[in-house]
Amino acid sequence: MNKVSILGFAGSLRKGSFNKAILRAATELLPENATLEIFDLEGIPVFNQDLEGQPTQKVKEFKAMIKAADAILIATPEYNYSIPGVLKNAIDTASRPYGDNAFAGKPVAIMGASPSMLGTARAQYHLRQSFVFLDVHTLNHPEVMVTFAGDKIDAEGRLIDPTAKALIAELLKGLVDLALKQKGYEKAAKAA
Repeated sequence: MNKVSILGFAGSLRKGSFNKAILRAATELLPENATLEIFDLEGIPVFNQDLEGQPTQKVKEFKAMIKAADAILIATPEYNYSIPGVLKNAIDTASRPYGDNAFAGKPVAIMGASPSMLGTARAQYHLRQSFVFLDVHTLNHPEVMVTFAGDKIDAEGRLIDPTAKALIAELLKGLVDLALKQKGYEKAAKAA
């Protein structure tokens, strides 16, 4: 059985990040036919179009991993009603230069954790807007917004909330199903 390879990353650099915690939890909630590799965005330089033709090694590695993955899993915090700059910067960097968009056609699932009552609803919607232009196939359901994350993630950074775990498992199953469906379409198109 071929496994679906998922690349995951969190839009936070903080060591104790709630979003890194739910990403780690996802590694334990995967369907049997999937793998998840986590990439840390630390070290991706601020995007500068003048330098996009000379990417750093970290950017080259990030883009190569996105292209090699069957699907992408993003855990985003919400900063000031939107996505954090580190995440937007990483997406901009990996989608440039024009014509070399590493995200093009990729199935993507989004989740997020926040200490607030709204979770990461606004950030996730803004992220979805960015992905429209990038030709990303974003999974719509379930929406995983871990609210009051301080009560659901313990002091060791482990997700302890059973409802959040169930939603993440459902999200991962949906992402794997979408990736397999897309692979089926690709095989059919190549055979035609």
